[in-house]
Amino acid sequence: MKNRKIVNTSFNKQDFDQLIDKYLDRQISLQELKLLASYYESFQQDSMWEDEIAANSDMQGRMLSNILESIQDQDKSGSRVIQLLKSSVFRYAAAASVLLFVFFNAFYSDFNTPKAGKKESVAVSSAIKIGSDKAVLTTEDGREIVLEKGKAYASENLKSNGEELVYNRGAEQSNAAAVYNYLTIPRGGEFYVVLADGTEVWLNSDSKLKYPVAFTEGAVRKVELVYGEAYFKVSPSSAHKGAKFRVLTGVQEVEVIGTQFNIKAYRDEDFISTTLVEGKVAVGIDNTRQLLKPSEQLYLDRLKMTTKIVRADVYSETAWKKGLFAFENKNLKEIMKVLSRWYDVDVEFEDKRLEKIEFNGVLNKNQNIDEILTLIKKTKFINAYEIKKDRVLIKN
Repeated sequence: MKNRKIVNTSFNKQDFDQLIDKYLDRQISLQELKLLASYYESFQQDSMWEDEIAANSDMQGRMLSNILESIQDQDKSGSRVIQLLKSSVFRYAAAASVLLFVFFNAFYSDFNTPKAGKKESVAVSSAIKIGSDKAVLTTEDGREIVLEKGKAYASENLKSNGEELVYNRGAEQSNAAAVYNYLTIPRGGEFYVVLADGTEVWLNSDSKLKYPVAFTEGAVRKVELVYGEAYFKVSPSSAHKGAKFRVLTGVQEVEVIGTQFNIKAYRDEDFISTTLVEGKVAVGIDNTRQLLKPSEQLYLDRLKMTTKIVRADVYSETAWKKGLFAFENKNLKEIMKVLSRWYDVDVEFEDKRLEKIEFNGVLNKNQNIDEILTLIKKTKFINAYEIKKDRVLIKN
């Protein structure tokens, strides 16, 4: 059975990634919005979407109409972008449904003002909540502090607005025993923390990080990803008198000089993956040390204690920190595992054969799980799904 393609991948991923970043930072301009729209022109030349085209739905058409109207409201000149969208997107709405869904909720809320006499699109409601910024900070004296949007917290060496945690820069400790904090991200959460040396860390759902409140001058800076997934943007050694930075993760240790990388080490998975985005890292396992180049990934099988280095799809591996799910040749079991962490649900399959169906897709994390499941259902590989409280059943 061939993979079901649910997103067009003919666009330039680097440019697309930059536009995503600008949108998520609320910095996208009208011209960039039009550039984003121009990617859809490729669908006219893409014959792989014939089956999806035949399955075009009214829902995508209505949502695309709202996007068109919002762009026209900002640009009264009737530019080629408007004609492009009219000529290609409507013909290929079903084919692009998942790619477009990355932007549907965002563009509808940010660029479209409802007009009198028109009905607004209503999202499918669900008792299952969308993930959000939340964490539990465990301080050096054992206190547990809940961090979440709307709750500010501050102490002598840190502050949080409920959406991020920032430690005082430049704080250094003596050679006495280090003082550690823990940041635990529950299922259904994510969080951003700036360590005392300026290193930035994005933590995904169901993750835990151990780190010193302050680093010792000149000494190796060590933190531990106890479990879960984290993206590190490390403050360079040159800013810390040559002090290197190391991340411990179970049986492996990643040593960096100044770089950006992603580590995935979930408790319910038998592997650890380390993906280098830029810079240089050395991954140490037992007595071996392997160097990674940008866009390479080291895959460690924790059961067999074997490793391999492969070329990584950095976009897919790190999309989570930009508010996206990006699935490249992932089977439905793997996809549901990712969704279960973000939405804090348990997923079961009525037929185990469904677990092996593979998909490619890009989805917005800021939408109800019902909407994502509906899109997967439209591929015709699953016939139905059922949600009961915090449990999802995938039916054949």
